[in-house]
Amino acid sequence: MINSFYSWDYLRTFYSAEHSQQFLRKCYETFSDADKLSYQNSYAFIYYLEHGKKYFDQAETAPYELQPVLLFYGMVQLMKAGILTVDPNYPETTQVLAHGVSTRKRKKSQYSFLLDEVKVQKNGLLPHFSEKLFNLKQLEGEKYKMGALMQKVPELHKTFYYITNEKLAYEAQVSNEGIIISSKILDQLNISKDAFVNFLNDHLKYKIVSCDEQKTTLLLKIDRKLTSLSSSPFQFNLSSGVYSLPTKRELFSFFPELLAHYLLLYNLSMVCRYETEWWGELFHSYPTNDLPFITHFLKTTKHKVPYYISLILKKQLNRGVSS
Repeated sequence: MINSFYSWDYLRTFYSAEHSQQFLRKCYETFSDADKLSYQNSYAFIYYLEHGKKYFDQAETAPYELQPVLLFYGMVQLMKAGILTVDPNYPETTQVLAHGVSTRKRKKSQYSFLLDEVKVQKNGLLPHFSEKLFNLKQLEGEKYKMGALMQKVPELHKTFYYITNEKLAYEAQVSNEGIIISSKILDQLNISKDAFVNFLNDHLKYKIVSCDEQKTTLLLKIDRKLTSLSSSPFQFNLSSGVYSLPTKRELFSFFPELLAHYLLLYNLSMVCRYETEWWGELFHSYPTNDLPFITHFLKTTKHKVPYYISLILKKQLNRGVSS
C-alpha cells in the first residue's frame, strides 16, 4: 500500500495563512474580488484541512468499530476544503450543510451491509461537491448499493475474488502510446470492438480516438492524459499504481471513486451509531461476509481520501490541465 504520508505532506503545506491566501487567490482569479475572497477564506481553508487530518489521525489508532464515524467526519472536512477552492461563498445557504444523502432508518431482519443502499438528496454536501468539483449534476434520487460501491474501489477486487470468485476488472497498461488492455474484456462484456468504443465514449468524460486490436490486446488512444482523479470508468489502484477497467457494464457510468468513499463512509457511520447490536455482533460473531469487505475498505479509504483531495487541490494550480 502506498501510504498517505505524501498526501498529508502536501496538504500540510497549506498550514500557512500566507501560502493558503496565495493559493486561493489563484483559484479565484476569475472573480473580481479575488484578493478579498482569498483573505476571507484562508483560515477556514486551513482549519478544514487541519480538522480533517485530526479525525484521520484518531482513526489510525481507534478500533475498527469506531473508525467509520471518525473517517466520515474527517472526509467531510477535507471535502469542504476542496469546495472552497471553487466556491468562495461556501456555505452560502444552510441547505449545503446537510449530508446530501439518506439511508433506510430501520434495517430489515437478516440485514446485510453489502445489500443496503443509500439515496442521494437534492441538497447537501454530496450533490454540491459533485457539481462543483466534477460537474456531475442531477444525482438527486439516485440509489446506490453498498456492494456496487465497493466494486468501484479496486483495492477491494481481490477480496471479492477470494470470497465471491468474481473477476471484477482487467488491468490496463497506461503509457504515452495509449491504454493497453486484454481483448478478453470484449467477451466478458459480450460486445464487438466497435460497439465497445462507442460504449466507452458514451460513459467517458474524454474520448477514445482509436482502438487497434492486436493478437491478445486492445490499444486504446484517448484525447487526453488519463489521470486518476476523474478516470472513471477506469479505476486506479493506489496500492499497486495500476489502472483497470470493470467487467460489468453497470460499473461503466462516470462516477468518481471519491464519491463512492463518501457514500460508503456515510452509511457505515450511520450503521455504527444507530445499529449498535448488529454492528457489535458483526465484530464478535462474524455472521456474514460483510466484515472482510468493511475492514479492507476502512484500511483503504484512510489512504485514498487524502490522496484524492490532494489531487483536487493540485488541479486548481493547473487549470486547463485534466486531472
